[in-house]
Order: sequence, then structure tokens, then C-alpha cells
Amino acid sequence: MTGSSALLTDRYELTMVDAALQNGTAHRESLFEAFARRLPDGRRYGVVVGTGRLLELITEFRFEEAELEWLRANRVVRPETLDWLADYRFRGDVWGYREGEVYFPGSPLLTIQATFAEAVMLETLVLSTLNFDSSVASAAARMVSVALGRPLAEMGSRRTGERSAVAAARAAYIAGFDATSNLEAGRTWGIPTMGTAAHAFTLLHDSEEEAFRAQVEAFGPKTTLLVDTYDIRQGVETAVRVAGTELGAVRIDSGDLPAVVAGVRDQLDELGAVGTRITVTSDLDEFTIAGLSGSPVDAYGVGTSVVTGSGSPAAGMVFKLVARRDDAGDWVPVAKASVSKASVGGRKNAARRLDSTRTAREELVFIGDGPGGEAEFEPGTRLRPLMVPLMTGGVADAAHLGPEGTAAARAHRAEVMQELPIEAFRLGRGDAAIPTTYR
Repeated sequence: MTGSSALLTDRYELTMVDAALQNGTAHRESLFEAFARRLPDGRRYGVVVGTGRLLELITEFRFEEAELEWLRANRVVRPETLDWLADYRFRGDVWGYREGEVYFPGSPLLTIQATFAEAVMLETLVLSTLNFDSSVASAAARMVSVALGRPLAEMGSRRTGERSAVAAARAAYIAGFDATSNLEAGRTWGIPTMGTAAHAFTLLHDSEEEAFRAQVEAFGPKTTLLVDTYDIRQGVETAVRVAGTELGAVRIDSGDLPAVVAGVRDQLDELGAVGTRITVTSDLDEFTIAGLSGSPVDAYGVGTSVVTGSGSPAAGMVFKLVARRDDAGDWVPVAKASVSKASVGGRKNAARRLDSTRTAREELVFIGDGPGGEAEFEPGTRLRPLMVPLMTGGVADAAHLGPEGTAAARAHRAEVMQELPIEAFRLGRGDAAIPTTYR
């Protein structure tokens, strides 16, 4: 492993470049677009996440000697192409929806304008980043909406790869989760971290009481004690006896949650621990969280479901060439016509139409000048432009990077969710919350 992201790609990206360099088309200016043809089943909107990570990965996309030597040894491309790769730097422009923005089928989420060879190299990197991160964020956003303001913690690192765990924590945080158990996500992206003890800590000790005393001595009575290792009712009684009525919280990780939570709340109140909070974990998803909306739960911890996109591990995004310059220097729209996989060619701009209550009613995609162009917005219509510059001349806009970019994306997501119509938040199957119209 090196610090380069250049081999985080598919072989055919390089073989296309190899052939294009040979026949002279590699330097033809092109426009690629990432979009979703449809939303996963049951989803009425998606959340764009991964942009800040992607910009950093594009910046790091360099073929150093280690990468070149491996390509040379495996005869992936011609020696002349290896020379071109050695000097590769992305120098094009990237436009797209702001990270944290909601999207719908056909939304031009990301556009890359550069030579064909420069841009096509990034296809796998774009899709692997946006598909995973946006899937996690879209699932997390649904959980946030049904949690009704109760805090959620992401704790799914053990249910995904070690690198994707960090990305998942970031995506969930942008989507509205409050903390993560993943320390690397905390260090890299500035996300609050949380965690106290697992069942193993209780089993280590000769009794549950000894385990609780050790934890309280280490962290104080405001800690969270896991009370379901043996018997929940006895665990709650022991927790309050050890920590006192100032006990911060108890965690429940098993059982018939609505019934168990109600019983624990009654028991805590009877013992005088009226301020002790109840945190629930145990294979939660948006449906179980919604089912607990009437229960006295104070916080949730979600693992497997959030890091796997709650049944949709990829957002279904694709990356297509939609326009290229001809020999006269004019832009020519191009599009795929395959059955069920057709794309819409042309350089695009996008805006969201809002009504007088600032509720989103339509996604408008304008075909013509492209991102940054002068789209023909109707006079008197309330439209919010959606596409912003992300990289110019190969240089990323620093506003989207690092912990600060992550915090900005989180704030933007919270703001734009206020625009969605009420039907967007239904968990049952249905169409996209608003239609997409091409003009």
C-alpha cells in the first residue's frame, strides 16, 4: 500500500486510455456525469455524501514508481502509456451538488470536464466513493427523521471493512447522526466519539456488580452501564445501587424492546433514578426505530443497518460520458440508448423549484450551457440553484475538505431537509418525493 489512490480503479479505465492515446482521441475535451437512474426500493429521496472524500482522493490520484512498476510487470498498458501515466495530474473542472444535498433520479450529482483520458480514469473512484457514502447517508437520514430528535450513534465498524467503516461514520454524521464509535473517524473528520463497555467487560469480572463498580470508579456515575448481560431487571437494580440515582444511562441490547424499555423506565423511576437515560442498541434500523417512537427511549445506537445502507449497500449511481467536443470545437451531446439503461446527453445545470412555503416541488435539469452556464430560469419562479464548483483546474475548493467541510455538509443536509414535502419521510414504498423534469 502507498499513499496513492491511482490503483483504486478498474483495469479497463487504463486500457481505454491506452487505446485512446494510440488513436489520438485521448485529448478530446469531454464531460462525464454521475447520476442515479432510480432510487433504491422504498426510498423517496437520496442524500449526496462522499464529495469531500472524493476531492481528496482525486488530488492524491498519482502514479508513483510503485504503481508504475506493478503496471509494467503485469503488462497492463503499453510503455508509452506508462510514460503518460507517470505525468498524470487531474487538471480539469468538477461541478456538482453540494455535499449533504438531497437528490432524485436524474439529478446531475457530479460532472467532470477534462480531456477524455484525464476524466475517464476517475470513473471507479467517483462511483465507489459516492455509491457507498450516499447509500449510508440516505439510510441514516431516514433513521434520523424517525428518531424524532433523539440522538443516534453510529457503531457499525465491525460490520464493514476497516476503511469503509471510517467513510460510513462520516456519512452517517453528515446525515444527522450525533456520534460514532470509530476513533479514526473522530481523528480524521472531527466527529464526536462515544463508547463505554461491552458484555465482555461484565463477563471478565466475578459478578455484574464488580464490573459496574469498576466502570463507575473509572468514569464516574454519569457513565452508561450495559444492563442486559444476565437479567435486565436485576441489572438495572444493581446499576442504580452501585452508581446511585445520578447514574447517567443504561444500555439495552436485547429483548422485546418496546416492552423492555417501558419496564426499565418504570423501574428506574421507582428507584429514584428519574434522570437516568435509556439507550437502545440491538440491530436497529429505521423501521425498528420508528416502532420505538412511542417508547421512553432517550438515544439509539445503530450498527449493521446503517453501514450497509439498510438493505441498499449501493446508491445505484452511474458515470457516463454525456458530451464531447468535435473537431470544430463545438460541444456534441452523446448518450447511451440501451434498454432500461438510457442516459440523457448534454451539458446540464440544475435547480430545485420551491413553492411559496419553501417546499420542494420539482427538480429541474436544464440541458445546454452546463454547470456554471446561464440556465433559462422562468421569471418569478422560486428556484434554488443546485450545482457548485468543486474543483477548478484540478484544485479542490478547500471549503469542502477535512473536518470543516464535513461540518458544512452536515449543516447543509439539515437545512435542505426542511424543504422536502411530508411524503418524502414515509417509510413505505412510493415514488420519488418530487419529479425530475428536463428542459
